[in-house]
Amino acid sequence: MSALHEKGVAELGRALAAREVSSTELTTHLLARIDSQAPLGCFLHVDAGMALAAAKDADARRAAGETSPLLGVPVAHKDIFVTTGMPTTAGSKMLAGYQSPFDATVIARLKAAGTVSLGKLNCDEFAMGSGNENSAYQPVKNPWDSGRVPGGSSGGSAAAVAARLVPAATGTDTGGSIRQPASFTNTTGIKPTYGVCSRYGMIAFASSLDQAGPLARSAEDCALLLSAMSGFDERDATSAQRPPQDFHAQMLQPRAGASAARPLQGLRVGLPQEFFPDNLGSDVNAAVRAALNELEKLGATLVDVSLPRTQLSIPVYYIIAPAEASSNLSRFDGVKFGHRAKQHGDLLDMYRRTRAEGFGAEVKRRIMIGTYVLSHGYYDAYYLQAQKLRRMIADDFQRCFAGCDVIAGPVAPSVAWKHGEQGDDPVKAYLADIFTLPASLAGLPGMSLPAGFGEHHMPVGLQLIGNYFAEGQLLHTAHAFQQATDWHRRSPDLHRRSPT
Repeated sequence: MSALHEKGVAELGRALAAREVSSTELTTHLLARIDSQAPLGCFLHVDAGMALAAAKDADARRAAGETSPLLGVPVAHKDIFVTTGMPTTAGSKMLAGYQSPFDATVIARLKAAGTVSLGKLNCDEFAMGSGNENSAYQPVKNPWDSGRVPGGSSGGSAAAVAARLVPAATGTDTGGSIRQPASFTNTTGIKPTYGVCSRYGMIAFASSLDQAGPLARSAEDCALLLSAMSGFDERDATSAQRPPQDFHAQMLQPRAGASAARPLQGLRVGLPQEFFPDNLGSDVNAAVRAALNELEKLGATLVDVSLPRTQLSIPVYYIIAPAEASSNLSRFDGVKFGHRAKQHGDLLDMYRRTRAEGFGAEVKRRIMIGTYVLSHGYYDAYYLQAQKLRRMIADDFQRCFAGCDVIAGPVAPSVAWKHGEQGDDPVKAYLADIFTLPASLAGLPGMSLPAGFGEHHMPVGLQLIGNYFAEGQLLHTAHAFQQATDWHRRSPDLHRRSPT
C-alpha cells in the first residue's frame, strides 16, 4: 500500500483490473497523502466523502464486469472546469464559493470513464500566469524546491502529479499552461490540437486559444486520459467534428520499417534555430540536446528548420489573449453570479467596486490591455495586425512540416524561478513563454516530457510539437523516448526546502 502513490495511471489501471488493490483502498491512501502535503498548496478543495463514494461505485462497476482502463483511477481537476458538488473558483475571489449546476464536458467524460475525482486544483487566477503566484488563495510550491514556482497556470495540477498526490490531473493550455508547468515539475503534459477537447464548462480566458489536456507521469498515461477527454461536443461551437480517437492505440502503433531497437526509424525531427538562441540557459540547452541525441539513437533524424516569427509570437499573443479576456470576463459584474460588492451606489458603481474587489492585479492588467487594443482607433493598429501575424506564424509551421514530422526544442528558456523573482516585472514572465506561444497561436498540438535536470537539480522538459491532429505521433515519439529513459520516473524529495 505504501508504494501505491508511485504508480501511474496505466499501472494503477492494471493493478485494479488484477484485483491487486481496490479503488476504495487507493483513494483512501491518496486522500491521506494529500492531507499530509497541504503546505504545497496544490488543492483548493478536497471532498473525501464524494471521492470515497465514487471509488465504491467504481469497485461495484468493476465487480459487475466493466473493464475500462480508467475505472477506479483517482484524478483531480484544475479549478477552471466547472463541477457539480464542488466549488469552482478559477483561482479568483470573483468566484469564491461558486457552485456550478453542471459538469464541464471534460469532467463528465472522465466520470463516465470511471475516474474518481479527489478535488479541485489550484491555478493562476482565470488561468493568467506562468508561476501559479496569481492565485487569489495561495501560491503553489514546486515539489522539487519549495522556494520555486511550479509553473502556470496549471501549476497546481503539475505539482500534485509531481508530488505523487494524484496519478494524473486535468489542465488547460492557452499559451503554454500545461507544457511549462510540466517542464518545471518533471511531469508529462499534452495540449492537443485546438478543438480536440470540448471547452464547454471550461471558464474562458481566451476562447480562440484555450484548450484542455492531461498532466500525468508518462505519455502512456496522457494517452489514456486524452482518449477519454476528447471528442466532438455539439455544445462547443469550436469543437472539432472528428470521431472518437483511441490515442493509446495510436501511441502503440509501430512505425513502418521500425524495429524494437529503433522504434523512431524514419521520423524526421525538426529543430527550429529560433528555439536555440544564445540566451537559452546552458543547463536547459544541455538537457535538451542530450534528449535529442537519445531520439537519434532511437532512429530519428534531426533536421534544421526555421520559425522566423518566433519572437513576434510574444506581442501577438499578449494582444490577442488579453483582448479576448477583456470580452470574456465582462460577464463577471456582480449581477447574476460571483462576487458582488457589499457597499455601492448606483449600478455603475456596483460594477466598478465588484470588479475592483473581485479581480487580482494580473487579471486587471490583462483586461485593461485587452480593452485598449480593442478600442476605437487602436483596433486596426494592434488587434487586426496581431491576427494577421498569427496567420503568418501558422503558415511558418506548415512550411516546417513539409520537411519534418515533429518539431522539438525546449519548453522554457530556464528552469523554474524563485517565488517572487518576477513579481515586479510581469513582462519578464511573459518573455518566458516564447517557446510555447507559437504552437498555441497556430492551434497545434504540443507536449512536454521530462528530459533531465538543470541548475539546482531542477527539471527540464523537452517540447514536441506536431501537425494538426497528430497527437498519436507525438505520443508515440514521447513513449519511445520514455521507454529508453527514466527521467519521468524520478520523483522529488518532499522534505526538501529551498537552499537557493
